[in-house]
Amino acid sequence: MGKCSKDKRDLYYRKAKEQGWRARSAFKLLQLNSQFGLLDGVSRVVDLCAAPGSWSQVLARTLPADTAKIVSVDLQPIAPIEGVVTLQADITHRSTLESIFELFGGEPADLVISDGAPDVTGLHDLDEYIQAQLLLSALSLATSMLKPGGAFVAKIFRGRDVDLLYSQLALLFERVACAKPRSSRASSLEAFVVCQGYVPRAGWVPPSLAVAARPALCAPLVPASAAAAAAERVVAPFVACGDLSDYDADASYPAAGAAALDPVQAPTAPPYKTALELKRRGALN
Repeated sequence: MGKCSKDKRDLYYRKAKEQGWRARSAFKLLQLNSQFGLLDGVSRVVDLCAAPGSWSQVLARTLPADTAKIVSVDLQPIAPIEGVVTLQADITHRSTLESIFELFGGEPADLVISDGAPDVTGLHDLDEYIQAQLLLSALSLATSMLKPGGAFVAKIFRGRDVDLLYSQLALLFERVACAKPRSSRASSLEAFVVCQGYVPRAGWVPPSLAVAARPALCAPLVPASAAAAAAERVVAPFVACGDLSDYDADASYPAAGAAALDPVQAPTAPPYKTALELKRRGALN
């Protein structure tokens, strides 16, 4: 979290600092949970693409500490969070799946969430495609460890072909919805797919520990024939999450008299770290 003037006027940004969240995205999960009850009766949760860890913080504060098992995974290092096991790993690797199962004692997960997104280029078609591939990797991992009836939540970029994504997800889950939390800026293409009631189709086998050789993570999810695909086209309901009295993520609020707040957790491996080291060496020389 920086200290630019726009961020100072973003109430979600400021409230995240005041309440001890590592990022304003924590409010997105809180509002999704208030709408769909995602964390009700949940004991084993996997947070994919978790850095810096705001969603894992929500899980740790919401779920019972004595029974809940929370695993956070990201390619980047994550600063420790009490009650959360962090893994610096690649979600497309089979070894990551094995590590999570080991931490869960061989038990399946109740919920898999992913707030991951690529660095956007501004080319919407390219950004949407890359985000879809990231979501597919998260989905492949999720369906390998979810229990029947489990849930999956992931960030998407809405585009002209997003209904195909809904159709694919509807082949594996009883209920699929597209949700837009109030803390997500309306100017952003960002939304979240909320998939509940995991029921895999007969004959479709996700990657699993029972397979000796590493399987392809991109298993086909759509029906074989074009006619069947057209018949199973799904229009997911669009749900706005959050109370109307909540802050507007696109609005600017007065910042007069507000003191600057330090980040809750400094970046563990910022991309500008090398530049700072070079600058420091130049100053010393």
